[in-house]
Amino acid sequence: MDIRRVTGDNIRFIRQKRKLSQEALAAKSGISLSYLKYVEKGQYGISIVKLEKIAKALKVVPGLLLDPGAHYRIE
Repeated sequence: MDIRRVTGDNIRFIRQKRKLSQEALAAKSGISLSYLKYVEKGQYGISIVKLEKIAKALKVVPGLLLDPGAHYRIE
């Protein structure tokens, strides 16, 4: 299991579930769009501070973004 891939997949899944574009999530979280794209692809690790910003913008607890089983627990 690659935690970068899990985190990126979870961010993308929740973002799409919330009907947010990458641009909208980047703006809401204060993260650059290019950085967010790399994170969603699992190519960049993410700092805990940025993880928290993204989680807040997605309205989830930060730990959910790290959870390999998150797809089953997101409404």
